[in-house]
Amino acid sequence: MTLTPEWNVTEETPVPEGHVRLTIDDQLIDAPKGELLIRTCERLGIIVPRFCDHPLLDPAGACRQCLVEVEMGGRPMPKPQASCTMTVADGMVVRTQHTSERADKAQQGVMELLLINHPLDCPICDKGGECPLQNQAMAHGRADSRFVERKRTFPKPLPISSQVLLDRERCVLCQRCTRFSEEIAGDPFIDLLERGANQQVGIAEDQPFQSYFSGNTIQICPVGALTSAAYRFRSRPFDLRSTPGTCEHCSSGCDMRTDSRRGTVLRRLAGNDPEVNEEWLCDKGRFAFRYLGSGGRITRPMVRGTDGELAEVSWTEALRVAAEGLLAARAGAGIGVLPGGRLTVEDAYAYAKFARVVARTNDVDFRSRPHSDEELEFLSAHVAGGAPDGAPGADSVTFEGIENAPAVLTVGTDPEEESGIVFLRLRKAWRKKGLRHFQVAPFTTTGAGKTGATVLHAVPGAEAAVVAEPGADVLAALGQPGAVILVGDRAAESPGLYSAVSGLAARTGAAIGWIPRRAGDRGAVEAGALPTLLPGGIAVTDARARTELERIWGVGAGELPAEPGRDGDAILAAAASGALDALVVGGVDPHDMADPAAALTALRRVGFLVSLEIHSSAVTELADVVLPVAPDAQRSGSYLNWEGRRREFGVALDATGVLPDCRVLDTLGVEMDADLFTQTPAAAAGELARIGTRRPGTGAPTRPAGTAHRPGPGQAVLATSRQLVDDASLAVDEPALAGTARRPYVKVNAATAERLGLVEGEDAAVGTDRGTITLPVALADLPDGVVWLPTCSPGSHVRPTLGAGHGDLVGVTPVGNGRVS
Repeated sequence: MTLTPEWNVTEETPVPEGHVRLTIDDQLIDAPKGELLIRTCERLGIIVPRFCDHPLLDPAGACRQCLVEVEMGGRPMPKPQASCTMTVADGMVVRTQHTSERADKAQQGVMELLLINHPLDCPICDKGGECPLQNQAMAHGRADSRFVERKRTFPKPLPISSQVLLDRERCVLCQRCTRFSEEIAGDPFIDLLERGANQQVGIAEDQPFQSYFSGNTIQICPVGALTSAAYRFRSRPFDLRSTPGTCEHCSSGCDMRTDSRRGTVLRRLAGNDPEVNEEWLCDKGRFAFRYLGSGGRITRPMVRGTDGELAEVSWTEALRVAAEGLLAARAGAGIGVLPGGRLTVEDAYAYAKFARVVARTNDVDFRSRPHSDEELEFLSAHVAGGAPDGAPGADSVTFEGIENAPAVLTVGTDPEEESGIVFLRLRKAWRKKGLRHFQVAPFTTTGAGKTGATVLHAVPGAEAAVVAEPGADVLAALGQPGAVILVGDRAAESPGLYSAVSGLAARTGAAIGWIPRRAGDRGAVEAGALPTLLPGGIAVTDARARTELERIWGVGAGELPAEPGRDGDAILAAAASGALDALVVGGVDPHDMADPAAALTALRRVGFLVSLEIHSSAVTELADVVLPVAPDAQRSGSYLNWEGRRREFGVALDATGVLPDCRVLDTLGVEMDADLFTQTPAAAAGELARIGTRRPGTGAPTRPAGTAHRPGPGQAVLATSRQLVDDASLAVDEPALAGTARRPYVKVNAATAERLGLVEGEDAAVGTDRGTITLPVALADLPDGVVWLPTCSPGSHVRPTLGAGHGDLVGVTPVGNGRVS
């Protein structure tokens, strides 16, 4: 929208279409019809004090601090008006506290009323030093108070949850928190209680705490009423060192700020990025940072000695031992490279280049999770060859595209559990613009209910058939201009599902967005950390492009391997059988793989194992050489979020003793007589930019659809997916966050429960020949013969325990302990 510059508006200037003309503090301005008066004042540079107003929340007029004097048709309104609820009108004359004694007096009176019960405890309040009430009391309040009676007090703090604490006497009843919970998150976790002088904020009656976004209420609270259990009384704003950053927990790429003191991160706050996360963070992104200082952090290189134990050594010694072992392996059966999915673009590029130039192989795969050849074809057709140099390309699906879409189909992903900001955009589009949301899933998830989703129920393993024939209503909705299909990486667990998504998009014209769960997945595709793709989206079989890459990398003609490599599962199988002599593993949890037992067997049997890690893990326990690498707070770099938008961040903490993966690999390469020129993230990013990007030229995948297993007596088909707050390795040492995790259940429908003899609330055992998981039963709208378990929650680690995954048959039996939850 193009507006006439405010300082050029005169009586003779034509009023733009869709606008009105008004006067604010003796200045003429043209404003869009329907704009709130307080926003128009902001565009003029006039800041009207306020507490309840927030640009992303619906107007409330709760605090009355933004009172201004208004005239309409030459007649003043009988009393000052709240500028946060009044919309602009043609001919309106507005006077703020700057030009109206009446407005200034009204604001001072409201401030005096707000301070009647508010305690004067600024020196010990967590909000002290960054408090809007503190600032506005100084700027717009009276120097003294006429109130001499006793202030209202409450027992404190009141735990809203394990991570959000409430000091009720500080609350000014602005309703920001309650409006956020109702409008933005859709979670009834906080509410207004009582009436009149007894009104207060508290826990919603008879509603369980289930919000993944509660930490936002702490940040938008204009006083110190809502505080963080992790940050409470630990610092003051003037003691903190603030660094802009990017969240590392999912593929949304949220803008955030890291606040540290004396080398320790104390809190994270959401940044303001209207194109991505607006002003919100999920609780995992806000609170899950204790891993930076956990007891399992690795800060010194280690080498396994002749006694079989790992011992700390110098970097020089560790790199020498690693190089000798890898050189021997390269001369023998070869080396496999498993980078993992949590790498920056620059580090993923270093792994991809290390594999081709140093290890001389295309055996590299970042997908440390269940995956498939069909997924490789899908990534080549729809993802690789994007634009990792800034904003997403014109044909990319974006957050804005989701918000403006008439219809969205989500497949192989539960946005609330796997990409919280995508969920918030879906909910916003449903509330504000009537988005039609369809979700292919085994049951109606909590998030689906908050976005008005129509659930297309699918038996695990047979989702492709549902996507191929979703029904006339869905086809008509997706046929509208701007419609979107969002597909997650869990689609790899259902045969033919990626092919069905590609076919549906071609049939309806809907755009496809790929939303992986991990932060580094999209960047790893572009960086070439795949067995069939080189950096820049180049197919390894493209001879011309490969020759150009050899020139850029400075290697001899024909030295880059031309045959596609093995995928992650095949790399591990080759290591277990002796077809590979060494593995280089970066940040991979073998328990996330399709078969954790097979992955661990491969790690034990491989001749030589090098691990680049932040924390001790199942890999470091078996490694011959462990090289410590820097977490995000101690390195710079960038992610590509699911849109393909580059999200840069800098160093927040001192990085002494640890190095980014790209530097470690570059130095290791030098020890092996090859120079990667990835000494710094900037150098790696610059070289990747010179390579450019291109589509590999492969068509969409056309794999046959899978069929569901038929359960026998005492059996069910397993559905499984992750919950946002679970036993993730980067959520360690954060008990307050863990306290808000959703309780794991064995979920079945009523008919299946009756067939299997299960009782809601009592325990049931889900098992295979490898192990058993026992949890309480909960009824849900699953298809008949299907049972759901969380993948990686306390008491429910599906793949390591059962050796089974989505779509497999499992046994289900009642335990009969009589417990009812």
